[in-house]
Amino acid sequence: PRLMLSRFLARARAGTGADAAAELAANAAQLKNKAWPYPLIELHLGERSPAEVIRVAAPAPQPLLETYFHVGQWHLLRGDAKPAKASLRIVARRCPRERPESAIARAELRRLSRAHARQQQRIERRARRRADAIAAASVPAPARLPRYYRLLPRHAKAELIRDCLPGFAAENALTVLDSAVLPRIWLGTAITTPTHLDEWNNIGCVVSGRRRFTLFPPEQIANLYIGPLDFAPTGAPMSLVRLHDPDFGRFPRFREALKAAVTAELGPGDALFIPPLWWHHVESLEPFNLLVNYWWHAVPGVPVGGTSGFDALMIALLNLRPLPAATREAWRALFDHYVFAAQDGVSEHIPEPRRGVLGELSAADAARVRAYLTERLQASK
Repeated sequence: PRLMLSRFLARARAGTGADAAAELAANAAQLKNKAWPYPLIELHLGERSPAEVIRVAAPAPQPLLETYFHVGQWHLLRGDAKPAKASLRIVARRCPRERPESAIARAELRRLSRAHARQQQRIERRARRRADAIAAASVPAPARLPRYYRLLPRHAKAELIRDCLPGFAAENALTVLDSAVLPRIWLGTAITTPTHLDEWNNIGCVVSGRRRFTLFPPEQIANLYIGPLDFAPTGAPMSLVRLHDPDFGRFPRFREALKAAVTAELGPGDALFIPPLWWHHVESLEPFNLLVNYWWHAVPGVPVGGTSGFDALMIALLNLRPLPAATREAWRALFDHYVFAAQDGVSEHIPEPRRGVLGELSAADAARVRAYLTERLQASK
């Protein structure tokens, strides 16, 4: 819902209010969950008054500040500067400065002053021209954002497309993938995502803006100086080295990683395939950037997140890393034989009904193995 609201405000403030409201209503009709922040959608669709939404949000501080932000926007869309200022001043004073609502509210208050009025008019005229160009080209991309909206913190937001733009996936199907692979939409400002990896196959398609991808093969891990595995900001392990300003005194092996790096800059309509566990650094280069990506598991039919190699890595760190070096080498031989080497000759000498975990596992067999592992992990507390 928040992505729907952001797109609505961007389009409405760019001068396409009627179309923006129609799109918001169509997308909102697909939502099954009417919990917060759905009342904010009702506000912008004229189904609730500002006072009603404030009453709904009042018990919780953060939703209340979010409400004052949208009430301010609601007044601005109607040309009512005075009540808009009153609501936005509350947001600017009380909302944490790292929140996007705080940055936008403060920018709005500056914009509403006489000194900024003429400059804002020029910016919004450019935004309207951009919106007209997009509409004329029938490109499914948001209108260019006014300057105040570019003051969002360096942030990107991802959502499943089926939850926020239900018609988009049907109209822009990626036919090389199974229909069970669900696309995600990434909406953000000019940000940089540090070098990190994902466990899944990944295709990224640029819809709006430009992105620069720098890829490193998995074997460069020792040269990338990876940070903590369990304290990563986004959950994915990340390199501690700044790609464009590396501290070679602290990270000397990064020079070797750069020799293996591959870079590609993508514009609207371009796509890139990133294999599992390839490290990638992503720069979103425009004030507004939109990307659609598809993640899928390397094993056909297994959902993303259904089974994870990181689970095995964490158990290995817990159980194997403390062992003496010679014992770890012995375990390396077992892992190479049973997991990483070619499987020819591993279990052929065992009668098929007795192969157990070395044979083809049914869903019931896999469930029994997971139950066993759960019991062992619980017992080792």
